[in-house]
Amino acid sequence: MPLGMVLCESGRTPSHAYFPTTSIVSLLYVTEDGASAEIAVVGNEGMVGMALFMGGNSTLCRSVVQSAGLGYRLNARILREEFARSGPMMHMLLRNTQALITQMCQTAVCNRHHTLDQQLCRWLLLSLDRLKGNDLVMTQELISNMLGVRREGVTEAALKLQRAGLIRYARGHITVLDRPGLEQRSCECYQVVKNEYDRLFSKLIPA
Repeated sequence: MPLGMVLCESGRTPSHAYFPTTSIVSLLYVTEDGASAEIAVVGNEGMVGMALFMGGNSTLCRSVVQSAGLGYRLNARILREEFARSGPMMHMLLRNTQALITQMCQTAVCNRHHTLDQQLCRWLLLSLDRLKGNDLVMTQELISNMLGVRREGVTEAALKLQRAGLIRYARGHITVLDRPGLEQRSCECYQVVKNEYDRLFSKLIPA
């Protein structure tokens, strides 16, 4: 799953569901004039293709790979059949949907009430939770599309975090140097989302 790969366009019915393992997929809302903003991010904790089993078939989101890596792909028909069995798969997918809705709601609140610096911290932390290591490789343009701001704004916010010693920033490459510091600088939105994912899935993970 290469960087920038579009898994499904808005208004289309996905042919497959995707389960990222080492990649991260961004769910974007795209306006009529082509502007976009991220409403949720999916990594090794979830799946892409919620519309396939929720009954709507199509989605208003564009699904784009924001961090290259691997994932599993499952045919839409097989996913629907397994969901209809009302077994463990159905319950896991519904829990994932609830967690994703929480993330979408919190993203909306964050974009409305918090600074760009805080939004970038939240976004970096959510991405790190879904990756191994502290390095993120993505273009400045992709980050600006995710956050729904101009590239100059991303550069300014990233340089502030770099001057604070929290990250090392170069074009297309971000290395997190101080995660606790990043968490402290972030708004409460990151922790709200993380707590909900932990609550919904912790009992399903073997000790």
